[in-house]
Amino acid sequence: MSPAEEEKSLPLPERWPRASKFALSACAAAVAELATFPLDLTKTRLQVQGEAAIHRGGAAVGRRVPYRGMLRTTAGIMREEGLLKLWQGVTPAIYRHIVYSGVRMVAYEHLRDSVLGRAEDESFPFWKAVVGGMSAGAIGQFFASPADLVKVQMQMEGKRKSEGKPLRFRGVHHAFVKILSEGGIRGLWAGWVPNVQRAALVNMGDLTTYDSVKHFLLLNTPLVDNSITHSIASVCSGLVAAVLGTPADVVKTRIMNQPRDCQGRGLLYKSSMDCLIQTVQGEGFMSLYKGFIPTWMRMAPWSLVFWLTYEQIRRICGVSSF
Repeated sequence: MSPAEEEKSLPLPERWPRASKFALSACAAAVAELATFPLDLTKTRLQVQGEAAIHRGGAAVGRRVPYRGMLRTTAGIMREEGLLKLWQGVTPAIYRHIVYSGVRMVAYEHLRDSVLGRAEDESFPFWKAVVGGMSAGAIGQFFASPADLVKVQMQMEGKRKSEGKPLRFRGVHHAFVKILSEGGIRGLWAGWVPNVQRAALVNMGDLTTYDSVKHFLLLNTPLVDNSITHSIASVCSGLVAAVLGTPADVVKTRIMNQPRDCQGRGLLYKSSMDCLIQTVQGEGFMSLYKGFIPTWMRMAPWSLVFWLTYEQIRRICGVSSF
C-alpha cells in the first residue's frame, strides 16, 4: 500500500487531528452556549445599566435603574420583551464560540504538547498551564471578536425597544454589514483589546484550572479519567474563570456597547483603562463585579456542559482524552 493510500485509510481524527479537534470543540461549545445563553444575556444587561459615563453625558439623567439582581433582571426581560428574548443574540454567540472555542482548544493543546512540553509523567507544570491558557484564550478571542461585538450589541436591542428607541439591526447579518459600513474593518474589532484581556484571564481560570485539577486528580487520587473527574475539574474551572474574568468582562461589554462616531471611535471611553478608571471612580470598585452571580452561574454550568460534552465527543470519535 502506498503512503497516500495508507494515509487515506486512517480515521479522520488521525488524518486531520487539529481540524477534528477544532470541529469537536465547536460542537461542544454550541451545545453549552444554547443551554446557558439566557444567563449571558442577563449578565450583559446588568453590566451596562447605571453607567456613570452615560450619566455624566446627560443621556440618562433621572432614569431609574430598571433591574436589580439576576432573578429580577430575568423576570423583567421575560415580562417586558417575551420569553424568547432571553435568547436574543444567540446566533452570533454560537458563531463566536465556533471560532473562539475551536481556536483556543487547538492552540492550548499544541502549546501544551509541542511548544511548552509536558513532563515525563504526563504532568504539566502550573506555570506552563497559565502561559498556555492565557495565550490560547487571547488568540481565540482575537479571531472571534467581531462575532462577540455583534452578540453584545444584539443583546441590547430588546432593551432599546422597551425604552422606545428604534432598533439598530434587523438580524445578525444586517448587524455585521452595518457595523462594517459604519466603522470599516476596524469597527468589527471595536473593543478587541479588553476582549482579548478578558479571554486571557478567563482561560487562565478555565483551561488552566481544568487541565491542572483534572491531571492532579488523576495523578494523586484513586479517581480515573471519567465523567466524575471531568465534573469536579469543570466546576473548579468555572468558578476561577468567573472570579478572574468578570472585571474585564464588564469593561469589554461597556466598550463594545458604547456609541461611536463616524470613524468608529468610542464616545464614552478612550480605552479599556479609561473605562476601568471611569467605572471605579463613578460607581465604586464593586461595580467591576456587576453581573458576577449570573456570570458565575453561567460559567459553572457552561464549563460543566462543555467539558463533559467535549470529553465524550472525543472518546466517541476515537480522539484521546484532553
